[in-house]
Amino acid sequence: MIATTPEQIKALRAAGKILAGVLKDVAALCKEGVTTAELDLSCEHMVRARGAVPAFLNYQPDGASYPFPASLCVALNDEVVHGIPNEKKILRKGDLLTLDAGLSYQGYFVDAARTLCIGECDQQAHKLISATKEALQAAIVVARAGARTGDIGAVVAGIARKYNLGVVKDLGGHGVGSSVHEKPFIANEGRRGEGERIVAGMVLAIEPMLAEGKGDIILDEDEWTYRMRDGKRAAHFEDTVLITESGAEILTA
Repeated sequence: MIATTPEQIKALRAAGKILAGVLKDVAALCKEGVTTAELDLSCEHMVRARGAVPAFLNYQPDGASYPFPASLCVALNDEVVHGIPNEKKILRKGDLLTLDAGLSYQGYFVDAARTLCIGECDQQAHKLISATKEALQAAIVVARAGARTGDIGAVVAGIARKYNLGVVKDLGGHGVGSSVHEKPFIANEGRRGEGERIVAGMVLAIEPMLAEGKGDIILDEDEWTYRMRDGKRAAHFEDTVLITESGAEILTA
């Protein structure tokens, strides 16, 4: 989406503020013994109570055999994205958990994700979370009018190399705003100066995903959940940003 009017920008900012609040409140519920189904139910309630609509619930992109059955994507440990919540997934001490949610407000869509530890995590998990968050921050800095999508991928891959981590391959960020997923695709690997040009008004979901292993993924039997082929853990941070002439405004901060 290219946001061109004050009304569009106002609605996108409001949507981003709602989603940031929802993710913060859901994260506060993430404790040992809680099921991911409980988190999903709470997320849906929070979104609707704020006057918004869950964007992921019943979303069915091209190629999917059935709609996504939840409002919240939850990924545990070696899962990286699109994990389906259920009552059998119970949070354990030391788990690495990613919460990924999207919503629409006044017809405008935003998307964000956070990775956190359940209780005390080991040093490697903290390193993975910290590096992935750093990759998001660095990616947002280079996301400005006149840059290219390859600039974002190059920065993310550089952070991964810095910490001897893998980049999750074949997954990445995307345009958002008018719908859940739009062009351009923003890979987490790339070359500076290559890829689609970024212009003012673009609404982008930037989402680095880093892993302890090589970064190769496989699709689970549920046909939604992606996990790491080598069984290593992954982390995922995402914010929706509005590209301006002077940089990127984080809508979901």
